[in-house]
Order: sequence, then structure tokens, then C-alpha cells
Amino acid sequence: MKRAEAIEVIPIKLEDDGKIPNHPNFPLLIYKSVFEDGDDIPATLNSNDWSGEWLGSVHPFHHYHSNTHEVLAVKGGHATLQLGGAQGETIEAEKGDVIILPAGYGHKRIKASDDYANYGAYPGGADFDMCYGKQEERPETIENIAHVPLPDDDPVFGQDGPLFDHWIR
Repeated sequence: MKRAEAIEVIPIKLEDDGKIPNHPNFPLLIYKSVFEDGDDIPATLNSNDWSGEWLGSVHPFHHYHSNTHEVLAVKGGHATLQLGGAQGETIEAEKGDVIILPAGYGHKRIKASDDYANYGAYPGGADFDMCYGKQEERPETIENIAHVPLPDDDPVFGQDGPLFDHWIR
């Protein structure tokens, strides 16, 4: 695994589009090429109290979680993801990349290589809700997002990670 000082951190801050709220304060963060062959991604996430991990892919429809933050760590392959809703940004996620989604941040898989897989995990192993940008969800989800606390640790680099340079209450 690369050191925090050796990686590129890309913050993306998008506004509420009326369907996908995104986060009012925290940008989505992309850490480029963090993990290398042989790294134990789940062990790294777990050691920083991001757990409840699963291995799979991002859903092929816009969705978000209002009650927790989420980390996606790309184990293999590459994918085109749309982040932040229908008006959001399209990015290429590649093996070794890490995407940290603050509560409320939309995400969708556009396309992926056959070997694409990512781990997902949540601070403290939180159970996540599934929200789809429906109007009837908004009052509750906006309230939920406002109450999701800042995590204790960066999912990759712990208490001194770059997450805390960008996520400030």
C-alpha cells in the first residue's frame, strides 16, 4: 500500500440536484492507486474500523445511503462510475483506487470490465439504507444525512489520513 503522502487525492463536491442530495459539507474523495498487488484490502479497512465489507460491484442505477458513509476499494479491473446523481461526474475507477462517499452521495455503475470488483465497507460496520432519489424519501434522508457523524478514522490511513483534510465540520 502506498503512503498517504504518495497518493493523489481528488475531491469532488456536487450540490443537491433535487433527487440525489449528496452531502452538504463533505466532498466525495478519490484516492488514486492506493492499493497494490498483495495488499489485504479488507484487513486495512477493518483495522481502521470500516467494516461490514462486501465484495462485488456498484449497482447499475443511481442510489445513495443516508445513514452512513461508504468506502469503495477497487480490487480488480476498471469501471466507469457516475458519482453525485444524473448531473454528477463520470469517473474511471481502476484497480487500487479508493472512493470515499459521504452520506447522501449518489453513485451508479455505467460499465465495467469483466474482472471489475470492489470492496465496500462502512464506519463501525454500520447497516446501510438504500435510497433512490424518490421525492417521498427526502424529508427523512435529509435529516439522516445531517446526523451522520464524522468517522473516527480514514478508511485507509487511520487517524492521520487525508480524509480529515477535506471533511471538516
